[in-house]
Amino acid sequence: MANTKLPEHWLRGPLPAVPPHLQPVAHALLQAREEVTELMNGFPDHLLWERPAGVASPGFHLQHLVGVLDRLFTYAQGNLLSETQLASLKKEGEASATQATTAHLVAAFSAEVDKTIKAIENIDEAILLEPRKVGRAGLPSTVLGLLFHAAEHTMRHAGQLLVTVRVLKHNTGTA
Repeated sequence: MANTKLPEHWLRGPLPAVPPHLQPVAHALLQAREEVTELMNGFPDHLLWERPAGVASPGFHLQHLVGVLDRLFTYAQGNLLSETQLASLKKEGEASATQATTAHLVAAFSAEVDKTIKAIENIDEAILLEPRKVGRAGLPSTVLGLLFHAAEHTMRHAGQLLVTVRVLKHNTGTA
């Protein structure tokens, strides 16, 4: 039987509304969403906050994937984080902070990727090298630096999530 799996997003061609220099960012976010959605399909809610060997829980990674995109794009727009964003950051990884299911957290990540892609579509490439300040300390970056970091940080956590979920499934015999 022929393999019908699609190639990775970066090999599927350019996204028409995304500026050329930001294609890699959009492709990475879409790839992360696709992999996370597939990985978490049918993942049992009772394992969402488990931390095998003390690593971050799947629930943390799913919350963080949403939060980091929101925060980095806030900085890319030249804004500081709101009180709501700061409060959400403090609650990432706390099971008691949410009654969310796996499906809810995956849907929230998917929606954040959609929101982020829309934001990328509206970025003028002429501003990519403009300086931006990050965090309360106002650490230096650029619009492009923040967007690139959003993509690589998202993929990093998607990879960590993959390993954690596989370990949990193996340890509980649900693999």
